[in-house]
Amino acid sequence: MTKTRRDLLSVLAGAPLLLAGCAGRAEPRQIPFMPWHHVEGGFRNPPGSPVRAGERGEWWAFMWRGFSRRSPVELEDGHVLDPGQAKVRLAAAKDGDLVTWLGHAGFLMRLNGRWIACDPFLSDYASPVAPFGPKRFSPPSLAAADLPPIDVLLLSHNHYDHLDLATLERLPLSGDATLVCPLKVSGYLDTGRFGRVVELDWHEATEMPGLSITALPSIHFSARTLWDRNQSLWSGFLLTTPKRRVYFVGDTAFGPVFEELGRAYGPVDLALVPIGAYEPRKLMQASHCTPEEAVEIGRLFRANNVVGMHWGVVRLTDEPPFEPPARFRDAIAGVGQAPDWGWVMAVGETRALA
Repeated sequence: MTKTRRDLLSVLAGAPLLLAGCAGRAEPRQIPFMPWHHVEGGFRNPPGSPVRAGERGEWWAFMWRGFSRRSPVELEDGHVLDPGQAKVRLAAAKDGDLVTWLGHAGFLMRLNGRWIACDPFLSDYASPVAPFGPKRFSPPSLAAADLPPIDVLLLSHNHYDHLDLATLERLPLSGDATLVCPLKVSGYLDTGRFGRVVELDWHEATEMPGLSITALPSIHFSARTLWDRNQSLWSGFLLTTPKRRVYFVGDTAFGPVFEELGRAYGPVDLALVPIGAYEPRKLMQASHCTPEEAVEIGRLFRANNVVGMHWGVVRLTDEPPFEPPARFRDAIAGVGQAPDWGWVMAVGETRALA
């Protein structure tokens, strides 16, 4: 069986297992003398994390809604920057630290002079074979070719909306670019273009002049086919320079691990928090947090500012596409934070980090 056909079967025949998993799976056995999340056959979430729920029929109905959904999404004004405007704004930020939202969970950052890309997803479909799988409804403002040569590429896990091979193949890289990812993720892409490849376990760090990157636990899962579930790790990343600390949360549900992480690793200047793909709650509670929970992650890390991500580009779940930022803003007000504590960025928008 060819790889393409195998991936296609994963999407068509086994999408519920690939994208969301099923309830009632036996708890895997921990590997002796290894950390809690190392189990036979792969990895698992931190202790106390929410568990998957829902009957098989609910998962099939959820996936059918996703595949059969055809109504176009009406974009809100200002949600996507004109490509010309996005290029001008990026070029105008000549000095200092900055962050650009590429859409979904994708970011471009400049920290201490280094260009860093996080989970860039610029393709039309979040799947192995177009036109199957979720299709983006917001066009990208910046193409891969519009980006500066990337010094560091961060990949949080192996899902198609985060590890986008088509985008990575076009991504401009500096001559000694470094790939940083969780354990066993680098095997999903061609690493020959990178001068250095670093796979990190949770709480491990890699150092380079003026920049430290630490992999932090998240609550999620990994899979690109029916045959590799949880065989590679998932994580967030804490980026530290002499003047700034940025926390890219990655793809995650909410659980007690974030209180522990906030005590150990906070405060941070900026937290990039996932606010979308949370309904139906019964099915998504073990994979994605709500906007309210994302705000709580920012509070637990004592973030100076939070940015909403993982929304606004591709429809993965049942909530209305523009509900996440509205709930995000309401949650910020509900905890007594000033409105400008939380950033809802436009696709392609660049902001300087003061």
